Amino acid sequence: MPIRVVLADDHALVRQGLKALLELEGFQVVGEASDGQEVVRLLPSLHPDVAVLDISMPLLNGVDAARELQKASPKTKIILLTRHDEDQYVTESLRAGVKGYVLKSQAATDLVHAIQQVSRGAIYLSPSISRAVVEAYLSKTELPADPLTSRERQVLQLVGEGKSTKDVATLLGISVKTAESHRSRLMQKTARKDSS
Repeated sequence: MPIRVVLADDHALVRQGLKALLELEGFQVVGEASDGQEVVRLLPSLHPDVAVLDISMPLLNGVDAARELQKASPKTKIILLTRHDEDQYVTESLRAGVKGYVLKSQAATDLVHAIQQVSRGAIYLSPSISRAVVEAYLSKTELPADPLTSRERQVLQLVGEGKSTKDVATLLGISVKTAESHRSRLMQKTARKDSS
C-alpha cells in the first residue's frame, strides 16, 4: 500500500509541485490544505500516514498545527517543510512532536527520504539541520523555554495578521472576552520582556 500523505502550504503552486513529485514517487496524496486551521480540521477524517506542513502558514503556523495534530491524529507522522534553519525553530518543532524537518533549499529527494523514514518510525532532519542539532547537544546549549502558551501563540499570530479581537474569537472558537484576556496577557508578557 502506498504511503498516504496530506500537504499543507499556503501557496497553491508549491502544493501542486509537491503533489506531482510525491505521486511520481509512488505516494498517495489524500488531501491538501492552505492554512494551519484547515489542516487541523481536515486531517482526522483522512487518516494519512504523513502530513507535510509549511511552518509559515496563516491562521495557525506549522509548529502550532503540529501540536494540535498530535492530539487530533496521533498516528500521523508530521514533517515540516521550511526555509527556517535556525536552532529555535528546529528544537521547538521537535518538542511539538514533529518527526521530520526538511529545508526547502534541499533537494526534493530529501522530502521523499523524510517521508519514507518517518513512516517507518524514524526521525528525519535535513543534513545541515542534523549537524546543528548535534552541535547544540554536544555544547549543551539550551534554548530558553517559550514563555507563551500554545493558545497565546495562536492569538499572537492572528493579531499579527491584522485580525480584530472579534475575528480572533471567531477563528479560534472562543468568546470575545477570552480573546481579550489572551491579548491582555500577551501585552503583559511582552511588556515584562521589554523592561528586562
